[in-house]
Amino acid sequence: MNDPGTLQDSFGRVVNNLRISVTDRCNFRCRYCMPEEGVEWLGKNQLLTYEELARIAKVFSELGVTKIRLTGGEPLMRKDLHVFVRYLSGLTGIEDLALTTNGYFLAEQAQDLVRAGLKRINVSLDSLDPLRFNLVTRRNHFHRVWEGIEEAGRQGLGPVKLNAVLIRGVNDDEIPRFADLARSRPFVIRFIEFMPIGADDGWSPDRVVSSGEIIRRIEDHTGVRLVPVERHGFQPADRYRFEDGAGEVGFISSVSEPFCSHCNRVRVTADGRLRTCLFSLQETDLRALVRSGASDEEIKTAIRGAVARKEAGHMINQPGFVRPERTMSQIGG
Repeated sequence: MNDPGTLQDSFGRVVNNLRISVTDRCNFRCRYCMPEEGVEWLGKNQLLTYEELARIAKVFSELGVTKIRLTGGEPLMRKDLHVFVRYLSGLTGIEDLALTTNGYFLAEQAQDLVRAGLKRINVSLDSLDPLRFNLVTRRNHFHRVWEGIEEAGRQGLGPVKLNAVLIRGVNDDEIPRFADLARSRPFVIRFIEFMPIGADDGWSPDRVVSSGEIIRRIEDHTGVRLVPVERHGFQPADRYRFEDGAGEVGFISSVSEPFCSHCNRVRVTADGRLRTCLFSLQETDLRALVRSGASDEEIKTAIRGAVARKEAGHMINQPGFVRPERTMSQIGG
């Protein structure tokens, strides 16, 4: 019989990592995430309040979750996010509290987030060239984002992780520049394979730049071998360091080398739906339970049931693959 304080699915995977989306809104329009126009945002009454999110987070912590990552949309668009961070940092059992952001509001909020207890941060940065950045994000904010990255480091959130989604023919020629940055500054560059999750994103298998190819191109450029630090662990990224000790890079190989067999994550969307996979076709409505007066035990039962049904994998590149109806910004990055 499973420990009542742990979440385990039918494949024996233990879930201890929760991603909470605090908003679906975003001030960028990244091409792999959402369309330029026609995005319909959730109404205020559809969003979970911080009090509701706090209750759900506490229930998950009692079920064995030890890691929480806040996402969006753009999470720093949610007013007073540091107040929610302070609550989460005080939860018993939460050992790791992180945030993924586009960095636009980071310079002005980093200090409050650190004081509230934030431990780690990931910033989406798909190009090191301002013009290319504008092409990918459809926003001319490169320099402001870079200021936020620098401020995060000054506030003690280092090493800052920089997430780069590579798309063949768009920004894959920047692999050498990202490698040089990892070797010269205290940043961890994480290369994320292009996934079919955005609306009208133009995804096709030939546009995916595999991690194996990236490694070869980095080694050819630097003349230094990449040495595995952690592969196929409980984190989505495979970690490598340069053999001369100067820098680290990571790879999230969701398409070419899926990590589904050891996935330990679930997600709660900004409107309170529990998703057991980024590509889930089914959701569990936690908001309805919270707002109908359900007890913590009833919510735990619903969560256990959803986790028990967690998918074996996402099926990208397989005949039965179906895109989820929601885009990345609506699910939570």
